[in-house]
Amino acid sequence: MLEALTRLDAAIDASVTLIVGGGAAMVLAYDHPLATQDIDAFAQRGGLSMSDLDGAAHRVAKELDIEPDWLNEHFVTYTTVLPDDYASRLRTVYEGERLTVRALGPEDVLVMKCFAGRDKDIGHARRLLRECDDLDLVDAHLAALVERRVPKARSAADFFDDLRDAEDA
Repeated sequence: MLEALTRLDAAIDASVTLIVGGGAAMVLAYDHPLATQDIDAFAQRGGLSMSDLDGAAHRVAKELDIEPDWLNEHFVTYTTVLPDDYASRLRTVYEGERLTVRALGPEDVLVMKCFAGRDKDIGHARRLLRECDDLDLVDAHLAALVERRVPKARSAADFFDDLRDAEDA
């Protein structure tokens, strides 16, 4: 991932800050070993957009012989469930000449993992439980989303409760 980001930094001619989540955040910010090579990201306003990066990202993919969609914004549709103050927990994981990459904080990745609620996310979510500084933030945020009747919020809150119960057992 770092090699791809370094090459992307060299291939672009304007500044951009990417926010990463999912497996990329787990690998880059929390040293969690994963087999993933893709980076789920969205571009912060004020710089290049993800579509502006497409050509350079495809060239990097060819150079490194990795999947052409190694840099994608597939998870951006799920960012609507993030707490409003998620930016206060971002962690810089790469800083180049023009490219800065910041990972979601563990509480925020955990919220998204709870919404995904997949069996394959249980190990990641357990790791995040140990990384979080404020599990009460996660609990309160999920409860607020349930109260607002956000779709899947009840199952996300249940997933979180099950995780905590398993950790306490």
